[in-house]
Amino acid sequence: MYLVLLLFYPPVQALKNLIESDRYLYNVTQMMFDEIPEKYVDTPMGTPQVRNYKQMLLMLNRIIQRALEFNTTGLVGTPINAILDYPMATKAGYVFFMNPKINEKLRDILNYWGKCLQTPDSTYVLNTSKNGWLSNYALNEMAKVADGEKFTTIFKCASEDREKHLGFTSWDNFFTRLFNPGIRPVQDPDDPDFIANACESAPFRIAHDLPMKAKFWIKGQPYSLIDLLHNDPLTSEFVGGTLYQAFLSALSYHRWNSPVSGTVVKAYNLYGSYYSETLPQGFENPNGPDPAAPNDSQAYISETASRAVIFIKADNPKIGLMCFVAVGMAEVSGNEIIVKVGQHINKGDQLGIFHFSGSTHVLSFRPGVNVKFNLHGPEPSLGSHNIKVHDEIARVE
Repeated sequence: MYLVLLLFYPPVQALKNLIESDRYLYNVTQMMFDEIPEKYVDTPMGTPQVRNYKQMLLMLNRIIQRALEFNTTGLVGTPINAILDYPMATKAGYVFFMNPKINEKLRDILNYWGKCLQTPDSTYVLNTSKNGWLSNYALNEMAKVADGEKFTTIFKCASEDREKHLGFTSWDNFFTRLFNPGIRPVQDPDDPDFIANACESAPFRIAHDLPMKAKFWIKGQPYSLIDLLHNDPLTSEFVGGTLYQAFLSALSYHRWNSPVSGTVVKAYNLYGSYYSETLPQGFENPNGPDPAAPNDSQAYISETASRAVIFIKADNPKIGLMCFVAVGMAEVSGNEIIVKVGQHINKGDQLGIFHFSGSTHVLSFRPGVNVKFNLHGPEPSLGSHNIKVHDEIARVE
């Protein structure tokens, strides 16, 4: 008789050890899968739904060996999100995915995977097959999202040869691609009253009279400044102010750019949840759980997920101190800040980069700053369309 020893990658083994060594977490994990209704046999991506933590560990171990393939679902680029979509929609899942110990292990798993996606070996998914990112369909979809006709005329590619992956050296290099020079000029760069769109993103919500503290987990998902900014000493500056939130699809440009000219006052990362959604968007929802969670929970995750916070003192005194928050969603574990405290930046200069997949971001303004938004037609919602990065999204009066 031969015994087969299953070897997990170190971060997956660490998650396994945590679950199995902590009776409370072990019970919560079991409950999380037990609470998924039996009728949910497949994930929203069409793959079989995992039914226990051992299957979950096996899937995680397999996923982080591979690069991200293209697909036509709402969870393109997020295979871990797909297998955890329904577990996170349960009550026990809410507890599990908000646990700091669990999130520490998930962060290690995502960071391990992220390093693999920065290697040349990850370019194998940059091909022309049905599940390749360089198929005609995939390239056309990415060009369409960028409001253009041809991928290679919009984005900076080192080569035109798809057999050579268009010159991209890794999956991450492809995902964090740049626009070609002149494709996204800064609109009215010398007008200090003009606020530029910080990300290639679709408007999600505008909120006024921001409170210091709110129950952000309730159905309406009100914003809670003390949670959004993790009780930063500057939080009180924004009480009563205005907030703008917008989201990025997995097919969009994923770099952040400064909405104003000014000086970086603070810049730091906050580590939070990775796969949490608000309970009213899970199985408590009469219409069923969010099939692309946590898309419907974006206000909630802006206060709970891992995120990067950058305070900027605008040169324009009518704006003064403002705040940009990059919020990682699901597989987005790398919120990379590239600016330094004390650095002066011009409107449109790069602030940082999202790694992995879809994400969301927030701009916050102090009370008394008279911000008039220009959303180019659509009302803020999950059904809105991208506004180009560097285009005007608001003016201060």
